[in-house]
Amino acid sequence: MDFVDRKQELLRLKKLRTNPTSTLTIIYGRRRVGKSRLIKEALKKNDVYFMADQSETARQIELFSKQISLLIKGFDKVTYPNWETLFEQLNYRIKKGTIICIDEFPYLVKNASELPSVLQKIWENKENLNYHLILCGSSQQLMHSLVMNATAPLFGRADEIIKVEAMSVFYLQKILNTDAQNSIIEYSIWGGIPRYWELRKKETNLMNALNYHVITSQGVLYNEPMHIFLDDMRDTVHSFTLLSLIASGSQRLTEIASRIEKPATSLSTPLNKLIQLGYLEREIPFGENIKNSKKTLYKISDPFLNFYFKFVVPNRSIIEINQKETLTKLILDKLPQYVSLHWEKICQKAIPFIKINGINFKPASRWWGTPTKETEIELDIVAESIDKKYLLVAECKWNDKILNEQELINKLIKKAELLSFAKSKKIIPALFLKKKNQNNLTNVFTPQDIIDAFE
Repeated sequence: MDFVDRKQELLRLKKLRTNPTSTLTIIYGRRRVGKSRLIKEALKKNDVYFMADQSETARQIELFSKQISLLIKGFDKVTYPNWETLFEQLNYRIKKGTIICIDEFPYLVKNASELPSVLQKIWENKENLNYHLILCGSSQQLMHSLVMNATAPLFGRADEIIKVEAMSVFYLQKILNTDAQNSIIEYSIWGGIPRYWELRKKETNLMNALNYHVITSQGVLYNEPMHIFLDDMRDTVHSFTLLSLIASGSQRLTEIASRIEKPATSLSTPLNKLIQLGYLEREIPFGENIKNSKKTLYKISDPFLNFYFKFVVPNRSIIEINQKETLTKLILDKLPQYVSLHWEKICQKAIPFIKINGINFKPASRWWGTPTKETEIELDIVAESIDKKYLLVAECKWNDKILNEQELINKLIKKAELLSFAKSKKIIPALFLKKKNQNNLTNVFTPQDIIDAFE
């Protein structure tokens, strides 16, 4: 698959070579997000790239020295008793300015807990070093603790800390070379993970890709969440249970606690961990404080995990007996409703990148509540302008019905007029639709408009 985006990250990595003194770079992010591919794009022929595994320390040292020997002839002919000796010898023989990358660094630390302290000692004399070092890993917790924890050996020593995030729908459209509506559908399932895009692109259409890679016990992504959780969690079963319940509709803390028959207070730590890792998110109505809002909802933030826990987990029995036709029909029947929820989320994320009526807006969120005793309303998108003078209110629709767009706009304005926090602002209504029916209306956005916003 072609390498796309990552311009800022690539620029930072390439800039390492221009630094006259040695640098330490930490790269982390979830499994399959494209960390290794990014690094390989930045490295040159005379750099060293080593992919660690989970074998014992002596074997890892042996494998690392063999990789170095591709650049330094005979480097692997010596037996190195420990990591400190290897790095000392490497520095004597390496050419000035070479980049050394250790991928999946947590695997090395797992069997050699002293390694961060060894590197700390080396980096205290970095003016005498001849190489730049990149440490990369999928264990977000461990990589984060290496540099952000004040008690960690490498705290404060990194010159660059790069978290590789999921990519936007704009690049998925480029990779799949499809129209805007299909790009939104595809992104609602695969999300922004390049490895998933690569697998999808191998198949002729979406359902073929799902049938081959996801909804089959032989599929490479059939047990994907468990592999993801193993990188950062000891209790993968607990995380699996929480996401299963949330996907099935239990989105309030009290509901989740009731379903697993545990006190709500015991769920704060595991839920917060899933949020920190980027797999869950808290949703509160626009304008409320997350610390004291009583309307907090928990939602799965990653599209692929959301699809998996909505369609794969509840239907494992069907998958195991290979009744693909039954599950395929179920997915196709429920897909429009599923995509509509992600369409709303994608539109929310696009708001800061779109000028509406020439106005820039802050990040958007949903609002729901009872502005009067007799009225209960919900707004898909609410956002305040940067200058705080305007309030954007919008509705997201993902269906093929012919809609009266002017009527929808009028209803939006009436809803907004009921909101107490809208009284001092000018209301800007907007629609985000699967397809536009009336060309004379302004502030009506379609999938291609939203995708282009992420360029």
